[in-house]
Formats: sequence, structure tokens, C-alpha cells
Amino acid sequence: MNAAAPAHYAGHDPGALLEVVDLCVDFPTRRGTLRAVREASFAIAPGEVLGLVGESGAGKSVTGAALIGLVDPPGRITAGRILLGGRRIDDLPQAALRKVRGKDIGAVFQDPLTALNPLYSIGRQLVETIRVHHALSDAAARERALALLHDVGIPAPAARFSQYPHQFSGGMRQRVVIALALAAGPRLIVADEPTTALDVSIQAQIIRLLERLAREHGTAVLLITHDMGVIAEIAHRVAVMYAGRIVETGPVDDVIHRPRHPYTAGLMGSIPSVRTRRPRLLQIDGAMPRLTAMPSGCAFHPRCPHARPPCADALPVLRPLGATAAACHWPLAVQ
Repeated sequence: MNAAAPAHYAGHDPGALLEVVDLCVDFPTRRGTLRAVREASFAIAPGEVLGLVGESGAGKSVTGAALIGLVDPPGRITAGRILLGGRRIDDLPQAALRKVRGKDIGAVFQDPLTALNPLYSIGRQLVETIRVHHALSDAAARERALALLHDVGIPAPAARFSQYPHQFSGGMRQRVVIALALAAGPRLIVADEPTTALDVSIQAQIIRLLERLAREHGTAVLLITHDMGVIAEIAHRVAVMYAGRIVETGPVDDVIHRPRHPYTAGLMGSIPSVRTRRPRLLQIDGAMPRLTAMPSGCAFHPRCPHARPPCADALPVLRPLGATAAACHWPLAVQ
């Protein structure tokens, strides 16, 4: 999909690498079943960066985990489809899904230490990952590992090949994790808050690295974050999530500068700008509803300054509104 494609993805896009259609993820509890992701649909084309954004608890990370088959039990996908290159992967056996996760989908998480084994050198971890997915000799795997470290910006990769994770800074560890995610040559990278634990200068470097991977290698990237500034930097399109639903989606410039959903407008108004002078930043009153206390109708209506009938009673559907799509009974006018 590109900027000219329909804003609301309904499935069957021949140009898409990843297609997610009406995805639902549930967590059974003693008090009942909690739905963390609700009928989410989107697609990503090769070489495209899709930003998935929203507050903590919106369902972003659960969506990313569902794509790579890592939803924590007892959570599970209960409806919808996930297709990679036209092949359905959400119903694969675990053994087959592990092969897809390693070879076709790479993952980058918020804390690089959770993805690295502290007992093994980073070179050994890269070589073992490469050899699991490619029939290469030790020497050839080492050569590829060194090339990957160079590609992600590790200085003097040959000298650092035998070092351990604790000998790297946080930014360098995240680069190693990205190298691991790329080791098998995946077509899709799922990056879940990859810059949150890093300082601002390192954040920018990691974001530029992901952007370069998409541009030069044709890798599709799902970038999950709560930071609209990061999305504005590198995403081609953005999907805004609230209480498990995608409430607005479209080309990044349209969503950021001409939001149609009041929640998106609130997110935009809360971002400081060096270009626009504002007397004060906006804030969205209240908090996101708990899964155990989801309001009727539009989940955002208790916090929405524009709410009126039928917002409290009827669930809005995601519908096209020009370049974007929004799930709102009373979408904002384009400024």
C-alpha cells in the first residue's frame, strides 16, 4: 500500500507484504474474557514504514506480539487473519511459526538486554542465528555477521565481535539487536518501542537506521511507539490506536497535520513544536479505560470534548474521509 491506497484496509491488497484483517486478541480471566485488540486491520508494503501509535495500554504491543506469535498465554488470537506474502501465518503450528518468525519476520524490542544472552559474545549469537536459517560454514557466517555489524553502525566490528553484551552501551546493544533481527534477511521488522530506553541522540540514530533498512533493503517496518514525533520522522503511514481499536489511519502528513479523530487531534496538540507558537500544550483529560470497564459506544467518548449522541451508545466504524479514515461519528473538519 502507498499513500494513494484506500485509507481503511479491508484486505486483498496485491502489493502488500503484510496483511492484517479484523484481528482480535483475547485474554481469558476469572472475571471474563478481556479483548485487548479489537478488529484491527492494516497492511504494509515492502519498503514501507507503518507507525502504530497510541497511549500505553492501547493494544499496540499486543498487536505486534500477535504478528510474531508471541502473545503471552493465556492470551490468544480469537478472530481475524494475518497474512505474510499472501500466506496465512496466524493459524500455523508453533514449529512452523518459529521458522517464519526467525526467517521472514525480525523483532526489535524496547530493552535490548532481554534479547541478548549475557553469557555469549555478540559474534557467537549472530553466527548461531545466521546458521539456523542459512546453510553457511562458520567462516561464511562470521563474514555475514561482521557485515551486519558494519551495516548497523557498530564501529570496528572485527574488534567487537568477541565482546559480550555488557561491554556495549545501550545504543550499541540496540544496534546489535537490529543486526540479529536482520540476520536471516527478514522481509518484515516489528520494532516495539525500539528507542524508549535510549537518550535523544541515540534515538535519532536508531530511527535513521530503521529508515535506511526500509529504503535500501525493501524491508517492511511496523514501528510501534507512543511518540508521534518519531512517527513524523520516518513513517509513511500511521495507524492511531485507542482501547484496542484503530481509530484513525492514513498518510502520516495528513494524520498529523489534518487529524479527523478528536483523539488524534489531542495527541497532536500535546506535542511541543519549534515552528508553531502555542500559549499552552493541549492535554486529553481522563485516562484510557481499563479492559474490565470498557464504556459503551465509542470508547473515547468519556474523554472527548466533541461527544454527543450517538457517541455513548453506538460504536463508530472506521470509514474513509478523503485521504484518511477515522472511526468517529462526528469527525473533525479539515483545517
